[in-house]
Amino acid sequence: MKAVVMAGGEGSRLRPLTSRRPKPLAPIANRPVMHHIVELLRSHGITEIVATLHYLADEIESYFGDGSALGVNMHYVVEDTPLGTAGAVKMAESRLRDGTFIIISGDAMTDLDITSLVEAHKAAKNDATIALWRVSNPLEFGVVITDDDGQITRFMEKPSWGEVFSDTINTGIYVLEPEILDYMEAGRNYDFSKDLFPRMLRDGKRLGGHVINDYWADVGNLQQYQQANYDAISGVVRTQRPTLQLAPEIWTGRDCKIDPTATIVGPVQLGDRVIVGPDATIEGPACLGNGVEIAGGAVVRRSVLWEDVYVGTDAELEDCTICNRSIVKERATVGEGTVVGERCTIGASAVVRPHLKLWPEKNVSSGAIVSMSLVYGIKWPGSLFGGEGVSGLANLEITPEFALKLGQAYGSFLRAGETVMTSRDTHPASRIFNRCVISGLLSVGINVEDLRSFPLPLSRFATRAGGDGCVHTRIAPRDDRSVLFEFFDRSGINVDKAAERKIENLFFREDFRRVNMDAVGLLGFPSRALENYTSAFLAALAPEAIEKRNFRVVVDYAYGNAALVLPRILSHLNIDTVALNAYFDDNRVRHGFEDREHLLSQLSTIVTTLNADLGLMLDHDGETFAVVDDEGRIIDRSELIALLTLMVVRNGAKTVAVPVMAPSAIEEIAGAYDAKVIRARSDRRSLMALAESQGKDVAFAGSANFEVVFPEMHPAFDALYASAKLMELLAKEGLKLSELVDMLPSWHMATLRVPCPWDHKGRVMRTLIAEQPRSEIELFEGLRVKRDDGWVLVLPDSSDPTFTVYAEASNDGDASLYAEHMGSRIEQLVNA
Repeated sequence: MKAVVMAGGEGSRLRPLTSRRPKPLAPIANRPVMHHIVELLRSHGITEIVATLHYLADEIESYFGDGSALGVNMHYVVEDTPLGTAGAVKMAESRLRDGTFIIISGDAMTDLDITSLVEAHKAAKNDATIALWRVSNPLEFGVVITDDDGQITRFMEKPSWGEVFSDTINTGIYVLEPEILDYMEAGRNYDFSKDLFPRMLRDGKRLGGHVINDYWADVGNLQQYQQANYDAISGVVRTQRPTLQLAPEIWTGRDCKIDPTATIVGPVQLGDRVIVGPDATIEGPACLGNGVEIAGGAVVRRSVLWEDVYVGTDAELEDCTICNRSIVKERATVGEGTVVGERCTIGASAVVRPHLKLWPEKNVSSGAIVSMSLVYGIKWPGSLFGGEGVSGLANLEITPEFALKLGQAYGSFLRAGETVMTSRDTHPASRIFNRCVISGLLSVGINVEDLRSFPLPLSRFATRAGGDGCVHTRIAPRDDRSVLFEFFDRSGINVDKAAERKIENLFFREDFRRVNMDAVGLLGFPSRALENYTSAFLAALAPEAIEKRNFRVVVDYAYGNAALVLPRILSHLNIDTVALNAYFDDNRVRHGFEDREHLLSQLSTIVTTLNADLGLMLDHDGETFAVVDDEGRIIDRSELIALLTLMVVRNGAKTVAVPVMAPSAIEEIAGAYDAKVIRARSDRRSLMALAESQGKDVAFAGSANFEVVFPEMHPAFDALYASAKLMELLAKEGLKLSELVDMLPSWHMATLRVPCPWDHKGRVMRTLIAEQPRSEIELFEGLRVKRDDGWVLVLPDSSDPTFTVYAEASNDGDASLYAEHMGSRIEQLVNA
């Protein structure tokens, strides 16, 4: 016996699920609905199958192939134009003439007992038998009326209530004799219920109705699709389960990783390679496809997630469907009944209201509130660059193809034949993306000097010495799931906003330079970059003072590549060094930011135990650092800036630079030694650009994020040089580090972050500025408002949908009060 699977429908009512895939390939319980139908046919001994195709026919043929993987023989007929339910079957006539065959829909879910249906057909000696199903509301279906012997007497397509004479409907599943093919002419449009069955009734043919008690569901709309998934997961419909049952009503595929602290309440079905993070919650019925990752603290309730979906930390999904390779970022919320198409991104803290549809490749900005469906719109987010560079979730937002295009865009921004340095951290993902960037650069005629795994300050120095630009690839410092690309100009500092916009435009337009095969770039590997940096490093210092002091220093390298460089330099300076974590460990590097306080506490204990002069903790890229004094006190953030300011001005410096939110104590320290303070913008590039423009006139520049510039070496953040410079200044003082720390004046600051959607930021800032007396505000960066004993600064974040409020006062209580008052006003304006 043979079967015809009807698989030509577009599934327009299922969009956006079917925007890029045919309806029969929509997954139910992690397998296409047609896959379930083919397995059902095979289980009843039917292995010769013809599929009638129209919409995205190639997709279905590609999935099933010749059918051998499922133990059947698949054949296909493709309609160029729709020929109706019966006209398509006529196209397969040559394969159906030799006996009884069955017609079944490839986009409806059922566990029908096909054997019983066929036996009933043959016992009644019918020419056609229709599988009937009882429903409470038959208005959306074709009603079939039968007599007491089960013979059909009448068909009614989608009747009104006044025409409802039965509750049995046509399921679209038929057992037919080949003579029905004689009722049709090839190439014409025919429908079984409207054309053929009524004609057969008039001709006195035997048409039987067989009421089935098995599961059957027309997956005709989004609600029915979701319910069919719930039914399959809950066991209402019989389907093939994954082989591993983790607990009652919880099934998993291969290679799943479920954190012991996660909570899973069945019925739940997980595909292969699913990751469920710490304290995550999944409440069934829920279905997660292959490669799905649920990050820590996220909540997924009654939802269907297709393959490779990522759900970020503390995100919440409720009764929704998320299609392939979509990303729901941290703290985002997706409401019930919402359907998110393929490759969409829901930004951090965004809210998607219930019962909406997002068509494929839509991007919802961080903090946005979506209250209507998104059908049209941009494929990519509006801005490629964030506050530090280009970043995104590795292998989700940032893919090898993305990195290749990024290299092409940057290379097309430069002139053909110029040279770009590339470098990376030690993580394997960074290596992959670095190589993709290199390929993109070479393809547009840019020569590349690859520094490979190299600390970030050394990459900046090497670029300044011999490159026209640089791309450094690393794991993002504050998100161990993301990768970050930083772009430098020939001075070794981050490219400016104008360059960022040009690279963005090239990337989005894919307007890449094309060169012939003889003009592609050349790849090289610099041989003396480390030696050149070391020579410049030692030449910029006063090593004699350090050597005489005989320092004992504890250095925590945080498992990063700074351990490649600094130990050999310190060995030249007669420093007794105790090295901690001076080896590569990519897993620990990724969690280094989270463990920072713990590592600093350990460093403090070791410094005091060994009676060391100081302790240093460098980040894994060698760009930022923290200090522990000889009494074990941790000197961090603003205190580190203040300490270095004190040390350089006591050594004769006349100018230092600090960011706009640094405490007023910096001016107090500098003023006591007739030195000047330059306030710079808070972004990373501005501080380095200021150091570049001022040169050695600025003795020191520091940010609030442990980043330090000493322009005498080079105008870039360099924790390796800053560590040695700190020891030089300390040696010249002849004091203990703790004695200098005790000289610092006190200050009182408070910081507050306030969420604000992107599209509200301009209105909020405009209103805040209008509310303040003109004589009390400064608009150098953000809004700075004077207070009697301090100030309040409101800065819109360049990367996140937030404001950061900084406040300084004569005591901690007033500083907190200033910040909270401004934060409350921002919240009022956001909600207005």
